[in-house]
Amino acid sequence: MSAATDPSLRPRVLLDCDPGHDDAIAIVVAARNTDLVGITTVAGNAPLTSTTHNALVMRDLLGIDVEVHSGSSRPLVGEPKHAGHVHGESGLDGADLPESTTPLDGTDAVQFIVDACHQHDNLWLVPVGPQTNIALALQKDPTIAQRIAGISLMGGGSFGNRSTMGEFNIWADPEAAQIVFASGAPMIMAGLDVTHQFQATPTRIERLRAIDGTLATTLADLLVFFSMMYQRNHDEGHLQGGAMHDPLAVLALTHPTLFERVNRHVVVETQGEYTRGMTVIDERRLIERKAANVAVLTHVDADAAFDLVAEAVAHFTP
Repeated sequence: MSAATDPSLRPRVLLDCDPGHDDAIAIVVAARNTDLVGITTVAGNAPLTSTTHNALVMRDLLGIDVEVHSGSSRPLVGEPKHAGHVHGESGLDGADLPESTTPLDGTDAVQFIVDACHQHDNLWLVPVGPQTNIALALQKDPTIAQRIAGISLMGGGSFGNRSTMGEFNIWADPEAAQIVFASGAPMIMAGLDVTHQFQATPTRIERLRAIDGTLATTLADLLVFFSMMYQRNHDEGHLQGGAMHDPLAVLALTHPTLFERVNRHVVVETQGEYTRGMTVIDERRLIERKAANVAVLTHVDADAAFDLVAEAVAHFTP
């Protein structure tokens, strides 16, 4: 029995995202394997108007009855930062996407998050973009940190991708990320160390395409573009495809046995000239180290994880 076939095993999830190619995969995986209570959007991979549009398109493609609420268009400090060099101008370049046919449910994601935390027991917040919406919700109502089951986020790592030490989601709003990491909520971190193990290789992309149908073809086309852009930005031979970061924050809840993890104390650097946006992971083996506040994912069974992606896509592909 699995979360996909037994609803009682499904974790209750609110997905906060900035679609984004890997976000699109995360939405599919969450729709199949979780009790998805809502989707909120944030500026990140693309501006808020684009990420919100993309979330609505994904909802339409899946045919799911889940509310979508738009949120923050800029970080807590500074100007918005986007990732067109990876995701294209729209955030989901690479496929001929339809226009959304369903309306946005609301424009106050922060209030929606706060309300959801009070309305649903054992709720997991799963932010897979910049942490702005989650931080603002925690500022608005700090008690939600103790009400929720926890936060499973994609971000951070022992190395960076937008700066030497800054992974994009944390680097795009370090102040928000530090609020989240310091909240006291139980936390799981899917950082670059683990997400770079989960790549959209040509073989995996063609496996999706072979499923046939609109959703499968669309996702395969998106991942071809994503992988091309990803490889263009990395040393030749370093990666065999785009790193599918975001689904791992969902799968860490639905299929935890796929992962190895270590408990560590993690903070976010907000000041350093060279290290702003860094997740500082305390790896010391000293008694004096601070108590762990995050379960840091270190390894994933990538083949088994992709089996779940393919199963979810097939489920939603007529």
